[in-house]
Amino acid sequence: MSLLSPRAWLPALAAAAILCLASCSAAVLSAAAPASGGGNTSASPGANGAASSGHGLKQVHDPRRVTGTITGPCTYRDQGQLPDPRCTPGSIDPAVTQANIHATICRSGYTKKVRPSASETDRFKFDVAYPAYGDPEADKTELDHLVSLELGGSNDATNLWPESPPTPNPKDKVEDALHAAVCDGRVTLAAAQNAIASDWLTAEKTLGIGS
Repeated sequence: MSLLSPRAWLPALAAAAILCLASCSAAVLSAAAPASGGGNTSASPGANGAASSGHGLKQVHDPRRVTGTITGPCTYRDQGQLPDPRCTPGSIDPAVTQANIHATICRSGYTKKVRPSASETDRFKFDVAYPAYGDPEADKTELDHLVSLELGGSNDATNLWPESPPTPNPKDKVEDALHAAVCDGRVTLAAAQNAIASDWLTAEKTLGIGS
């Protein structure tokens, strides 16, 4: 059997090496790519800054501005103490995470940095929220963040509703209690956000921090 000269087998060897590299690269890329449709993956904010959170609440990064709108009719629950979950399910700011609470919501002055101006919230209350919930403009209601800013709530319409009197509302004390529990490490940020978005009346009991 005659042996091939170097000139004959070198091109064949080079072609085999190129084919191997292409196949290996494709395999590596395929293994590294996330499987579509499987598991809970964190969505990156889109052009409008919105995404779905890992625990069900919409994520909207909108510091100092009101975003979105409400399409009514919306119906209060529990004699006006709770919002319509279809119109106001609650939403959060993805910039606030469990890892950075002590640099964000647990730091004094945080809410002032992200709260929209009174003129902007009043415009949303009278032009959008009141009509959606069927409130007369004469009603003395507060435009409330369902997930409060001190718990990392967003300024999106999905998190805003006309809160029934009195003002200040008993919900304010619940917000303060949950904020303290999160910053003290007694409950997680996500647990507090979910509890208050679901039902602020039972949030403390749900989290085991009620008196």
